[in-house]
Amino acid sequence: MKTKIFILFALLFGLISYRAYSQAGLGLGSGLYNIYDVNTIETISGEVASFEKVFSGNNTTYGITLALYSGNGQISVHLGPSWFVENQEIKITEGDYINVTGSRVFYHGNQIIIAKEIMKENKVLLLRSDSGYPLWAAMPDKY
Repeated sequence: MKTKIFILFALLFGLISYRAYSQAGLGLGSGLYNIYDVNTIETISGEVASFEKVFSGNNTTYGITLALYSGNGQISVHLGPSWFVENQEIKITEGDYINVTGSRVFYHGNQIIIAKEIMKENKVLLLRSDSGYPLWAAMPDKY
């Protein structure tokens, strides 16, 4: 009986988490995963101008985006959910000079980059697989 209750609780928690990250535009069901385009991958360099927390519809979870200033102006770079980004060894702060590799796409009428990886000095923060699959999500057999 306890096992069945635990399994039910785990499934419910997983469903709630999935919906929250999807609503925040950060999960597998989100627009960001669905529009990541391996044909628009590029690497840009610049200075981190600012950070923004993008809250989900229920304001309990948030994702991390940053504004990157390069020689071509400023662009929004979407990293991933806060619990994943903030628990990595590499810490990115305002004023850091970084290289961002990711997919340049249009999202809600704005051009953004969905980050695959960020290089700071000689360290790499991996966020997505080569196909754009989020590393914070459960991995399928093929990605």
